[in-house]
Amino acid sequence: MLILTKRIQLRSKGEPDIIDITDQASQAIKECNIEKGLVTVFISGSTAAVTTIEYEPGLRDDFPEMLSRVAPENIPYKHDNTWHDGNGHSHVRASLIGPSLTIPIVDGKMTLGTWQQIVVLELDTRPRNRNVILQLIGE
Repeated sequence: MLILTKRIQLRSKGEPDIIDITDQASQAIKECNIEKGLVTVFISGSTAAVTTIEYEPGLRDDFPEMLSRVAPENIPYKHDNTWHDGNGHSHVRASLIGPSLTIPIVDGKMTLGTWQQIVVLELDTRPRNRNVILQLIGE
């Protein structure tokens, strides 16, 4: 069984940037020649998250609007009192969604649904350089 690591380097525009990384993840699996196994997709950083969505304009608008309702930007966050950086809501939103997901690989391909893409959500208030780690396990 192989265990391989690949990285995807990104530059975000700041919140609410949503970046589709499905093609890069698929390419990494192809380069590793893994036919069956798992890929874990993990984003380093406490103000970004990884999930799957249908990457279409309506949902790209709906998702940030939902996050604004769940963890509004304009309420007090104790994190902001500590660091005075104005991104307490970013940390809360990132923790709700999470930094990783695991996808089965079958016949050399991720088992994503037809309308399901892997996305990085930039939740910080400013542009950031992001590092996505792909941990591939399989044969």
